[in-house]
Amino acid sequence: MKIDILTLFPEMFTGVFGSSILKKAQEKEAVSIHVVNFRDYSASKHGSVDDYPYGGGAGMVLAPQPLFDAVEALTAGTERKPRIILMCPQGERFTQRKAEELAQEEHLVFLCGHYEGYDERIREHLVTDEISIGDYVLTGGELGAMVVTDSVVRLLPNVLGREESHVQDSFSTGLLEHPHYTRPADFRGLKVPDVLLSGNHAKIEEWRRKESLRRTHIRRPDLLEGHEWTKKEQQWLAEFEGDK
Repeated sequence: MKIDILTLFPEMFTGVFGSSILKKAQEKEAVSIHVVNFRDYSASKHGSVDDYPYGGGAGMVLAPQPLFDAVEALTAGTERKPRIILMCPQGERFTQRKAEELAQEEHLVFLCGHYEGYDERIREHLVTDEISIGDYVLTGGELGAMVVTDSVVRLLPNVLGREESHVQDSFSTGLLEHPHYTRPADFRGLKVPDVLLSGNHAKIEEWRRKESLRRTHIRRPDLLEGHEWTKKEQQWLAEFEGDK
């Protein structure tokens, strides 16, 4: 996968993209990440990328010319049009399902604005997706682009140590992930559930499914809506209701 990130502050990405899984993914050549200062594409002799809004108002608005020219330069000669992603608090809320969708693409381009808004022609005629990482406002789109990039890249083939590592992640199955334990089996009198020490893999998988369902029921009951449950899962849900 190729990822281009257009920003006015390329230095913000150095630590994040040069560490941990994102660094390893690039070393394995699973992904190629390029951070581009779109000020370099400004047609203004002063390198301006924004201007006052028509009609008046506070703040400045990012002009279309630098972003259009930057995207066109980065995508010239490509056969398949990339996903052009605008990081924006008005966008679609980012989810694991969206990460899985984007992980199927060959080329992603992120547009990171800063401070104020975008010229509407950028939204209407340049981008393919608008994404928000939550119902709050950040100074710019850079942090959001880092979050989305991390979430997508870890899903690419050969990035994680074990391909099944992400399959049971919270939200990948529609539920929150089950609890995990490691050695020692008894830590200060706090013991690992017996079933996990039994060696009975069928029982362990059943326990994990039940605990995943329990945790979702307690913490994110909204995620349970619209599911079709097995008879056993229905019994578990009734049990959880009785425990309240």
